Amino acid sequence: MGVVGDAENNNGGKCGVGGLKTLVRRKQVDSAHTNSTEGGHHGLARALTIPHLIAIGVGSTIGAGVYILVGTVAREHSGPALTFSFLIAGIAAALSAFCYAELASRCPSAGSAYHYSYICVGEGVAWLIGWALILEYTIGGSAVARGISPNLAMLFGGPNSLPWFLARQTIPGLGCVVDPCAAILVFLVTALLCVGIKESTFVQGVVTVANICAMVFVIVAGGYLGFKTGWPGYKLSSGYLPFGADGMLAGASTVFFAFIGFDSVASTAEEVKNPQRDLPMGIGFALSICCTLYMLVSAVIVGLVPYYAMDPDTPISSAFASHGIHWAA
Repeated sequence: MGVVGDAENNNGGKCGVGGLKTLVRRKQVDSAHTNSTEGGHHGLARALTIPHLIAIGVGSTIGAGVYILVGTVAREHSGPALTFSFLIAGIAAALSAFCYAELASRCPSAGSAYHYSYICVGEGVAWLIGWALILEYTIGGSAVARGISPNLAMLFGGPNSLPWFLARQTIPGLGCVVDPCAAILVFLVTALLCVGIKESTFVQGVVTVANICAMVFVIVAGGYLGFKTGWPGYKLSSGYLPFGADGMLAGASTVFFAFIGFDSVASTAEEVKNPQRDLPMGIGFALSICCTLYMLVSAVIVGLVPYYAMDPDTPISSAFASHGIHWAA
């Protein structure tokens, strides 16, 4: 019995040590490439260049988030200084983007942050980061989908004009709000991704072009209205920083959400012709374009309407409607 007990203890100790070694073991880059070549696996076709990477980065980053965040952050945190909140968030995103660019150029693979952590730190940390990325995109996608119904309601004439089967419903006794529009949108996008990469890429391209055109329209038309009306949103007794520098920084931490997606460029590293040169440039240009558009849109909207009068759900369309341009809203 004593011998059996000692053997079981030894086996338990070996399992514990083996489990610890599994958590800290790291992937060897050179051996991984050598094994893939010897096994006849040549990886993905290297066909992407800088314009492709810029398109992927802009398409993955620019979404409905900016249309939702402008009103909430301006009312609660930044006020007219919302533009600087986007600038600070863009600088913070750029620091992260430069890390992605360096790691992606050194270890060009499709694994993104999971793969980099697996190589540099170990499998345990890589496992945590992989699940953190899944959580990031799950929450980000849910938040964007949640902001669809208020803007969709504007097409039907107002916030309470949606058909009953699309309108938000409150569960009695629980106080939970169910948003059918958000759920339907998530199911549609999931089905589109299941159809195939060609179809989903085409739809993403169309949506991205429409998104950029809408933002350019907001900048041009809103700028015209601002110069015509004298930018009433900036003529406030509370000044440019009604919530102080702390509010501006708090707003920056919130609008950082609008920059989620630029890291998707790093996931295409295995398909880039010259990853050492193209990846840093592609990520940098994509992030610069997104940050510039965000800053211009926020500067226009907070100038058209005083920050305290903004609609947190539909800030952009409400800003145009307040100046009588209902067709644009």
